Amino acid sequence: MFTTDRIVQIFLEFFRERGHELIPGESLVPPPGDPVLFTTSGMHPLTPYLMGRPHPSGRRLVGLQRCLRTTDLDEVGDDTHLTVFEMLGSWSLGDYRGPQSLRWGYELLRDGFGLDPSRMHVTVFGGDEQVGPDHDSWQTWTDLGVPIEPTTDDNWWSNGPTGLCGPDSEIFVWSGPETPRGTPTTDDRWVEVWNHVMMRYHRHPDGTLEPLPQPNIDTGMGLERLVSILQGVESIYETDLFEPWRSTLPRLWPGLDDSSRNLVIDHLRSVVVLLGDRITPSPNGRGYVLRRLIRRVLTTLWRNDPTGTLSDLPTDLIEHTLDHFGQLGSPDEIRTALRDEERRFGQLLERGRQLLSRSRFSGTLTDDDYHYLHDTHGLPRDLIHYLTTETQH
Repeated sequence: MFTTDRIVQIFLEFFRERGHELIPGESLVPPPGDPVLFTTSGMHPLTPYLMGRPHPSGRRLVGLQRCLRTTDLDEVGDDTHLTVFEMLGSWSLGDYRGPQSLRWGYELLRDGFGLDPSRMHVTVFGGDEQVGPDHDSWQTWTDLGVPIEPTTDDNWWSNGPTGLCGPDSEIFVWSGPETPRGTPTTDDRWVEVWNHVMMRYHRHPDGTLEPLPQPNIDTGMGLERLVSILQGVESIYETDLFEPWRSTLPRLWPGLDDSSRNLVIDHLRSVVVLLGDRITPSPNGRGYVLRRLIRRVLTTLWRNDPTGTLSDLPTDLIEHTLDHFGQLGSPDEIRTALRDEERRFGQLLERGRQLLSRSRFSGTLTDDDYHYLHDTHGLPRDLIHYLTTETQH
């Protein structure tokens, strides 16, 4: 079976053998002046170089980058969504073009990872009113014998409303036990594993597209999703990457259902990574995201068992996560930060219980009540919902 470490090694070595220089993964905290809270994609730290600045390591790069996204926070707990995840990536900074990237991608998936080409499908950009179809990608996949589905919006990559953008081609793998059927847009058993972006344009505020003087290739492949496919499991939490967490948490906090246990695993693991990147809990910004994750863990635990505590978290789980992400944080300091935040949250909950016991809040809460509790007493809406649910039970 492919282990996670072996999968990473195969990917990086494949591209290094083809002239790509290995670049180190960056912190989740972008450099000063970057408007985003966290690194959200593998290409994010490379933005200046994709815009044309020469990279000190050359024009062919490969790496593994940790990322954090909160847009899918409410979906965490299912089999596929994570808060902190890793992206395998390869980049051409004005060097080779799309067809070469796609051929290498096909070769690595088929020969390096042993995926059956008959279980692959791809999508390509079919064109819109500004840019024509991506004929180069279409021809490449035709030559390789891989079935193609054209789309428009689904195969146009943008870094935002303005900025870097271009057509992309996505590689899908069939995840069902039966013979593949349908297309990526008609059957969700086609799982996207790798996106190859032909980064050719800069979009201006008025919507016009300016060709880049340096066309680039940016590819990104979610490590956890690839691992689950290669290890033949339906859930990313069943892979070897999560095995220490999966085998330990049921003993610590029995009674959690699958969804709750997945959420606790994801959020605690993410919290360790954030603390390992020297982010501290606070009322706003990055620190608030960290605080919110910790509190979501605690409310999930306490719904199941009011005596559950993060003090039970073993040091070896923290060390396992720090080691995997190459972080130098102290497990003891992380445990202390978790205990301190749990204590603060417990005090906030007690204050909230006392406030909600007042006759003013005995009926259905109004928007004015929510605003008052938040602005005057610092109780967010989701916490009030938790307390009112707690009272009903």
